[in-house]
Amino acid sequence: MFFYAFRFKSSRHCLILYSINNSLQKTKHLCMADFHSLPVKHIKALTPNSVAITFSIPKELIQTFDFIPGQYITIKKEIKGKELRRAYSISSSPKSDCFTIGVKKVDKGGFSDYAHSKLAVGDMLEVMPPEGRFTFKPSNTPKKIIAFAAGSGITPIMSISRAVLESNPKNQMVLVYGNKSFKDTMFYTDLVKLELDYANRFFVYFTNSQTQEDNSLFGRIDTSTVNYAIKNKHKDTDFDAYYLCGPEEMIHLVKDTLKDNDVPEDKIHFELFTTTEILDELPEKPDGKTNLTVIVDDEEFSFSMNKNTLVLDAVLKENIDAPYSCQGGVCSSCIARIKEGKAEMVKNQILTDGEIAEGLILTCQAHPLTPTLTVDYDDV
Repeated sequence: MFFYAFRFKSSRHCLILYSINNSLQKTKHLCMADFHSLPVKHIKALTPNSVAITFSIPKELIQTFDFIPGQYITIKKEIKGKELRRAYSISSSPKSDCFTIGVKKVDKGGFSDYAHSKLAVGDMLEVMPPEGRFTFKPSNTPKKIIAFAAGSGITPIMSISRAVLESNPKNQMVLVYGNKSFKDTMFYTDLVKLELDYANRFFVYFTNSQTQEDNSLFGRIDTSTVNYAIKNKHKDTDFDAYYLCGPEEMIHLVKDTLKDNDVPEDKIHFELFTTTEILDELPEKPDGKTNLTVIVDDEEFSFSMNKNTLVLDAVLKENIDAPYSCQGGVCSSCIARIKEGKAEMVKNQILTDGEIAEGLILTCQAHPLTPTLTVDYDDV
């Protein structure tokens, strides 16, 4: 796992500065407000079912919305009387004076439906500062990066690709990108333009599963596709990092194929843009009650909860302003540290074994196992 000199604290979105010396040492933190109102500057159709939304950033918020390529923002919007929070990866270059997200229509009556049918230029949206750990940090050392993306998994990869190419004239970027067809390919024209602008440094291999087209492979991203990229087209390239973003099934297939090719696991970085359902995945849901203590924003709250309830669900039911975004174990917004007791996560696609050993949990995935449990959102 990479450790970054700049990391956004996922609990209350405070900027934490860390030094690296075998372990992370907290040296300073500067708190920022949770949500800020940002105006929509531009809306562009990408495919029949996806749009790119660009936000203007007021001068006083430029530092607040400074981001590392690959990070995401969370949008809060009340629709039909219900508050919705949705996380979307930033697709633009960190050198831009605004930022763009890609939104694919996936729900009826939800935010993505609203973004496609009602959102207009000039509208204000409540946006949380950038966060996330699926990132690329530019350096003076030339890097060779390869990414595998499918569908809307391209959004963080767009930002990473731009940063790789812009940050060092000796950097190289390879992208394998899967979709149903070119018509369904988000950011297709942007990727073609990057190929032209960075000839001999940016290589894109499109693969379409439902149409056979020129300049495209046919089928989904599978073992043969991965091997085609790393053992055929770029067999002599020693990549510094491998970025994977897409459905869970694709992530596991690509990761396993890379490991079969002796790629070190610490070079493989992945982020899901969706996750499988977590309901009923615990073999035996715990029974009984837990006395839960929650520490957030230097305040302490205590109440009783059912052990078969997820910690975050119980916290939000008590109207405690705990941090969260996706509620599906995909982002890192709801991380907290266990101070007392034990809890078990239903799913974990974010935390490393070392972080779990240190007591970190995803509260949106965690059930209490002990009569008392104390979680601290501030100490992460």
